[in-house]
Amino acid sequence: MSNDGKLTAAILVVSDTASKDPSTDKAGTALTDVFSSDGGEQWVVREPKIVPDDVLAIQREITGWCDGEDYVNLIVTTGGTGFTGKDNTPEAINPLIHRHAPVAVMSRPVAGVRHRTIIITLPGSPKGAKENLQSILKQLPHACKQAAGEDSRAAHIGGVKALELKAGMSTTESATKHGHHHHHHAHHHYGGHAGSNLRPNLPGQLLSSDPGQGVARRKRESQYPKTPMNEAIKLVLENTPSPKAVTIPADGGAVDHVLAENIQAEEPVPAFRASIVDGYAVIVDEKATNSPGTFPVVSVSHASRGEPRPLEKGEIARITTGAPLPPGATSVVMIENTEVRSETEDGKEEKEVEILTDKVNKGENVREVGSDVQVGDIILREGEEISATGGELGLLASVGKKEVLVYKKPVVGVLSTGNEIVPHDRPGSLHHGEVRDTNRPTILAAVEGWGFKTVDLGIATDEQGTLEQSLRDAMRRVDVIVTTGGVSMGDLDLLKPTIERSLGGNIHFGRVNMKPGLPTTFATVPFKNNSGESETRLIFSLPGNPASAIVTSHLFVLPSLQQSCGIRPIGLPKILVTLEHEFSLVPARPEYHRATVRVGKDGHLYATSTGGQRSSRVGSLKSANALVCLPAREGKLSKGEHIEALLMGKILGL
Repeated sequence: MSNDGKLTAAILVVSDTASKDPSTDKAGTALTDVFSSDGGEQWVVREPKIVPDDVLAIQREITGWCDGEDYVNLIVTTGGTGFTGKDNTPEAINPLIHRHAPVAVMSRPVAGVRHRTIIITLPGSPKGAKENLQSILKQLPHACKQAAGEDSRAAHIGGVKALELKAGMSTTESATKHGHHHHHHAHHHYGGHAGSNLRPNLPGQLLSSDPGQGVARRKRESQYPKTPMNEAIKLVLENTPSPKAVTIPADGGAVDHVLAENIQAEEPVPAFRASIVDGYAVIVDEKATNSPGTFPVVSVSHASRGEPRPLEKGEIARITTGAPLPPGATSVVMIENTEVRSETEDGKEEKEVEILTDKVNKGENVREVGSDVQVGDIILREGEEISATGGELGLLASVGKKEVLVYKKPVVGVLSTGNEIVPHDRPGSLHHGEVRDTNRPTILAAVEGWGFKTVDLGIATDEQGTLEQSLRDAMRRVDVIVTTGGVSMGDLDLLKPTIERSLGGNIHFGRVNMKPGLPTTFATVPFKNNSGESETRLIFSLPGNPASAIVTSHLFVLPSLQQSCGIRPIGLPKILVTLEHEFSLVPARPEYHRATVRVGKDGHLYATSTGGQRSSRVGSLKSANALVCLPAREGKLSKGEHIEALLMGKILGL
């Protein structure tokens, strides 16, 4: 509120046209006039702001008005609520709303509360915006005071009639508005009791604590069930977007991509008759072998461009491996089966060569046209991966394939959270309570090792506004966001409420029945890109303890990334290992035990624990190349028992 006790209102005009030429705006002026004429001197209206119909531009203005100490009581937007591809106001506002209010259909309206500010979107036409604001303006002071924290009981002394008199409404006017202005009716009954309190009950699907209620009122136990491991994986895969095909150059950048189509050869390999060996091209009759003897060397054929001289019967031509056969030649005699009988006068070239063998058949030592690949052959199939060994790239190059259709690989952003976290490479010693960031560089390296591009999103502090903005910025830069920390039950663990309440995301699971990694969280967030297209962003919020973060990234993030770009099969490879010592079991949860797997002299695989498995122990990751899958039960597994493990890295040799 202003210093004189008046309520503050802000008007946001959403218009591509008006943002370029403010003189064209009529709606902002019309709304300002409504506050002046119908507001009963209760409002201080800030100068209207104009932004283009761009999601990020709208969100910046809204959060700037809502998220500081100098917040406004009411924001009214006008424009961008229609149904065209450029109308982005609802997509921009919806994720910002912490508590939504039901509204009747007037274009595509949005109404609700962010922190202590009420936000209402109105149509873009001056007439429509003016009439809609006039219909609800007298109820808004009471609603804004409630949103700002006014005591509800004190405000309702005297009942509805007192509230109506205070708002400047007669009983008749109230009945009329309830009967004929349904959009007012919807706003007025936004919340709970007496038909006038704008604070709603929290929607049932929100399981996270509301940071706005304060520490004392936070939930004392997690409201998220312990999702079984197989069910959690299923939820991740069900909500991972299907692969999208893109065309890329058929070069080194295509390595680790999966083909989205069958590749057919458009030219034969080889494209000409070529020699398999170094030697001499000869002419052999159809039903006979060659005749030994001495022959003149009339030409030389190297592996180079150009058509060699035709060969006549009784002549031979020197030829190198891969070089085209001269026209008329039928076979090639290996150089080992010949001797030089005379040289040219300068002594640099062979003049006559004797063929010593008579066992060369027609077509011998010759690669015929299309003998490797014929036109129309399918050389690679959809779903096959272009590997770094070069075989697939070589095959594509051999048939002149310049571009390939592959499944797009998602870009992954990694964000650490926590007030205590400092960059791992910050110079100097740590201050009391500080922790070096081990998770971010570790996960970035792992994701890059899996073959995916990464973006370092830095460190976000445990402040709701900061965390929300970090995630919003990340959604414009990457396809998948991996965060670590902030998912447990502490009063500064804000990721779950930020995803649910600030971003409008859907948390598919908030805990997983596993060790390590109990508070692992997976969510999807609706998102509209700069082109106005609706997309979905995946958020994997992993525990802050280093061992938990790296284990859960392998178990949940990797399969999702693989599925989204067509890699099959997905997930870590499963192997059967023999335990080299006893392994203790945990009765409550299945455990993914960090271990080192090596090949024994007998060819079998043997697993050894990396030591203490406390989730905060970074050292347990050292030399770990596998996760031994221990069942949830009492007791121990004995040395020599066979059990399944998931392979994270290279198997060690003897």
